[in-house]
Amino acid sequence: MAFSSLEFVFYFLPSFLAVYLLTPVRWRNAPLLLGSLVFYGWGVRSAPWMAAVLGGLLLISWVAGLGLSAYRSRLLLGSALTVLFGTLLTFKYLGLFRAEALPLPLGISFYTFQLASYLIDVHRGELRAIRSPLRLANGVLLFPKLISGPIAPWVPLTRQLAGRRVRPADFDLGLREFVLGLGLKLLLADRIGGLWRQLGTIGYESVSAPLAWLGLVAYSLQLYFDFYGYSKMAVGLGRMLGFTLPENFLHPYAARSMSDFWRRWHVTLGAWFRSYVYYPLGGSRCGRGIQLRNLLVVWLLTGIWHGSTANFLLWGLFLFLLLALEKLGLGRWLERHGILCRLYMIPAILLSWMVFAIQDLSQLATYIGRLFSEWSWTAPDFLRQLQAYGVLLAVGIVLSLPGPARLWRRIRCSLPGTLLLLAVFWAAVYCMAAGQNDPFLYFSF
Repeated sequence: MAFSSLEFVFYFLPSFLAVYLLTPVRWRNAPLLLGSLVFYGWGVRSAPWMAAVLGGLLLISWVAGLGLSAYRSRLLLGSALTVLFGTLLTFKYLGLFRAEALPLPLGISFYTFQLASYLIDVHRGELRAIRSPLRLANGVLLFPKLISGPIAPWVPLTRQLAGRRVRPADFDLGLREFVLGLGLKLLLADRIGGLWRQLGTIGYESVSAPLAWLGLVAYSLQLYFDFYGYSKMAVGLGRMLGFTLPENFLHPYAARSMSDFWRRWHVTLGAWFRSYVYYPLGGSRCGRGIQLRNLLVVWLLTGIWHGSTANFLLWGLFLFLLLALEKLGLGRWLERHGILCRLYMIPAILLSWMVFAIQDLSQLATYIGRLFSEWSWTAPDFLRQLQAYGVLLAVGIVLSLPGPARLWRRIRCSLPGTLLLLAVFWAAVYCMAAGQNDPFLYFSF
């Protein structure tokens, strides 16, 4: 059940909130768990075995957490993590060895990382094992973050599961965040995405060089506002329920370097890899060579996490090379040159998303060839698409910068801000009713 669906907005969410808010505070974990189960069950209703996979991993993690609390056994931790990541890799990569790939269980990439961080935190002594299996299930199944994150740190999450209140001001802000995210996804990401889809329909071999670059701008904005919109909705829903979920995006397209970009993009995934892979390997404490090795491991694993096709490994390697160059001195140079860092970051971001988006390597080679083919600003296909999508792209570029977000925080609770949100909401409802809502891109990962 997608957040950007009529079923969620007009049926599930109002019904759930009515039960949740009318339940006494001390008992609210019960309707929260029931609502999350209904939410996930609806999403996997055509493949109920996916719920069994989630339930099995939850049970294994609960038992392993209790064992780790008592014994702090590396063998037990390694065995539990092998089951978790082995299950994830089986579903992601078994298709490489058989004619037909297994369907990816809904949300497995995110709830696997959530369960792994729980077990590691317990083993480190940073978190007490959760004795109640229902409370652990609530932490993992919490429906605002279950399908595509954010990946919430366990220490604050367990405190909020133990006790929280929904204040009217927080509920109001959460609702406003949800509507804003809904608008960013439906009115901006989905509309801009039409340009990228058209390039696939036309065929990459037939597009002009300026249109190929324009297509990458469109995909970059579509991916950003799709995932940023989802994260806004998730954080807003969490706030409506009394939870403080972490922000997942900090204006990444305003970054001055690729290192800065990945501190701002998908923040909680980056934090997970730093906490549970990069720092345990030694981080940057053991010399430049070890640091580069650790970066390589992190970015290969990041590519593997995103998908099983070769382009994701190439994407991870491409980013590693850029980050390694920045660690070796390019980063310090970029920080001192404001305009030049933009000239570096724009093509770097666009080319990285090109590798991420095009899974077929022969098609990827074709697209690269079109990018650097003969250039003509008057190419008919470019002018046609620029006329159709130019305003949307310009709006997307402006809204990806920090300035509009600062302005919005000042006016979001004012009358103009409220009227704007009402207009955004009903425009989004129209798109949902007309079937103009695309699936969230990160549901594929």
